[in-house]
Amino acid sequence: MEVNGGAWEFWVEEVLSKLQSLNVLRSLRLIHLLAGAARRSTSAENSPSNLNRFFDGPNKWDRASVEVEISESTFRKWIHDVPSSGDDNDIVDDDVRADDKAEAIDGKLRKLIVFSGNDYLGLSSHPMVSNAAIKAAQEHGMGPRGSALICGYTTYHRLLESSLANLKRKEDCLLCPTGFSANMAFMTAVGNVGLLVAGGKPSKDDRVAIFSDALNHASIIDGIRLAERQGNAVAFVYRHADMCHLDALLSSCPMKKRVVVTDSLFSMDGFLFVIDDAHATFVLWKKWRWCS
Repeated sequence: MEVNGGAWEFWVEEVLSKLQSLNVLRSLRLIHLLAGAARRSTSAENSPSNLNRFFDGPNKWDRASVEVEISESTFRKWIHDVPSSGDDNDIVDDDVRADDKAEAIDGKLRKLIVFSGNDYLGLSSHPMVSNAAIKAAQEHGMGPRGSALICGYTTYHRLLESSLANLKRKEDCLLCPTGFSANMAFMTAVGNVGLLVAGGKPSKDDRVAIFSDALNHASIIDGIRLAERQGNAVAFVYRHADMCHLDALLSSCPMKKRVVVTDSLFSMDGFLFVIDDAHATFVLWKKWRWCS
């Protein structure tokens, strides 16, 4: 059956109208980074001997990782949950003021402190990190030139993997483009254990039983769903942090290959235990570098 392009345009318009009525269309909340904030440090602070040492408390550059500005119009839409295209009164003038602050068309910017970001240690604005990125770009250019499987895997990628493995005291490390893709890849790999051990499609009891906390991240859930769809795993969801419920599910499970997956740390024995530790590295210092 052949459908002309006009019909598709009509269907798309219908879908967009429906999504708009459900208030689920993409809404942009543009923030203005404080230009130059990461560079506002003295020459003494930028000296090599100073940049490579640890600091006991916040420094001038740390505020740049949490301080942003947003136009007053976008802010008003945000607090009233009104969809925003990101274009209304949010265009920044080409000329930057002498104090390095961005200026919106309506001239009204509201300063905000971000508490929902992942830059816990302020490394994005640390002079040592900025200078290293500048040096790398000047020496090697930008971009990996290809995927890791083709021509994008360099000696620097391998050095980073080795360093992370040493940091975590593990045998090896595999870099993934995002934390989401890492969890997806890992969960499907765990599901394939039954397939590879069986040498073919695993029987019902030879599949991998994956026990997942009810509040696990979406990346873990999607990875488990993919493993299930491939027919290599079966998922069991236990109530959030409910060890009694988890114990009951484990006790009644006839499968030998069992995996517990969680975003938090619990002490268990007798089966593989997976912890998504993406947000803990270096946060728990000095005795413990991470949760796991």
